Amino acid sequence: MSSLTPITFAEFNTSDLAEAEGRVVVVVSPDGTLEPAARTANRLTKGAIMRMVEQGAFEKAKPGQVISLAWPAGMKAEALDVLVLARAATTAEARKAGSALAKRAGGKSVLVMAGAMRRADELAMGFALRSYRFDTHKTADVAAADGALTIAHKSADAMAEKAAPLLAVAEGVHMTRDLINEPANVLTTTEFAARAEEMKSLGLEIEVLDEAALEKLGMRTLLSVGQGSDSPSKVVVMQWKGGAKDAAPLALVGKGVVFDTGGISLKPAGGMEDMTMDMGGAGVVTGTMRALALRKAKANVVGLIGLVENMPSGNATRPGDVVTSMKGDTVEVINTDAEGRLVLCDVMWYAQERFKPAGMIDLATLTGAIIIGLGHENAGVFSNDDALCNAFLKSAAAEGEGAWRMPLGKAYDDQLKSRIADMKNVGGRPAGSITAAQFLQRFVQDGTPWIHLDIAGVASVKTETDFAPKGATGWGVIALNRLVADKFEAE
Repeated sequence: MSSLTPITFAEFNTSDLAEAEGRVVVVVSPDGTLEPAARTANRLTKGAIMRMVEQGAFEKAKPGQVISLAWPAGMKAEALDVLVLARAATTAEARKAGSALAKRAGGKSVLVMAGAMRRADELAMGFALRSYRFDTHKTADVAAADGALTIAHKSADAMAEKAAPLLAVAEGVHMTRDLINEPANVLTTTEFAARAEEMKSLGLEIEVLDEAALEKLGMRTLLSVGQGSDSPSKVVVMQWKGGAKDAAPLALVGKGVVFDTGGISLKPAGGMEDMTMDMGGAGVVTGTMRALALRKAKANVVGLIGLVENMPSGNATRPGDVVTSMKGDTVEVINTDAEGRLVLCDVMWYAQERFKPAGMIDLATLTGAIIIGLGHENAGVFSNDDALCNAFLKSAAAEGEGAWRMPLGKAYDDQLKSRIADMKNVGGRPAGSITAAQFLQRFVQDGTPWIHLDIAGVASVKTETDFAPKGATGWGVIALNRLVADKFEAE
């Protein structure tokens, strides 16, 4: 399992600069003005930084860019990293600066001479996010990554206090990435549930419902997805009670298909290895619950994840089968590869019946259609409630996590009509992501504000992003945390 790079704040003192080892970072503003530590470093290196300024090295540099000097003369440091950043940098600029430093560091120790930088806490957040590595299963050629980040600041204690909740969220992002990156032979339904149960130590109340309990509750659509696998289906309920005792919680519901072969409607072999990430929604819910517990959010939030494995076997659900949901509606299974909605509909109904939530958000790597529509830049957002939807979109935009609202409507709903049951589980190729959302909306009770997030394009990507190496991104944890803070936390 990955862990956050150790990050500490220390009192700012330029007199120690000459003896500092590892990578040392000093700050120069975009107009070429040297911050105090940069002036000291410039003197130690006999004017090296000013020569860069005079030769135009900073004229085209963007905020957050890093210019490095290896083994600078007059210093013990392995490298002197000159960070281009204004003292009053924006949140986005400070995070990207931290990310750039983490990428440059490559797991080695870094000392940032931040001085009076206003958003050094956000720089720490960016560093924590980008320093993530997933090399658990590598046995050779893995570079050591035992370095630490020290930020020297004129208000070190106050800045450390500001950074603490941000680093709690970063830890939640790391957990989500770990879960999504894990291979399915390691992250079985049982192992996933066990990792969630470990969070009891953080103050979360955790319950694991086994197949017998799910059968008793009537979750037969969920059970139908996992019945072809030897890995037992489960539902994990995680409660964080940080708000008023009588306040209805926000419910987060995650699709947790730990591996998706497509079932009897078998997927093509090419690329099937990527289906280890089909539990991405459950991963985001779990990471978000970890973040909320770590920062002791003043809100009531319940996270529910449906854990199944979709495998073909003599016991697997067949195309043409009819299954009955916990709600009581019947579903004709046209395609066993449209399984995520069968998992979610039962867990969503259970969440509403048991918790009467103030709002409900489900997350799922649900459709390939959303990738065709939005690529890997935005998650698809579907909602029956403008206020909740707009609040989420605002949170996502503020945190730089791409999200785009998609339509719902009766014409799409009509595509789900079945000849022999209450509905089909697919509506054909046209508007596939929308008809999937329409299916889920049938399991949203009157009066429940609801958002469906189709994260198939953003949960795991083939190229690195600003804040993550290629693979799992952890998309959604930061935005959901922001939504809870802005809309659901007690004053």
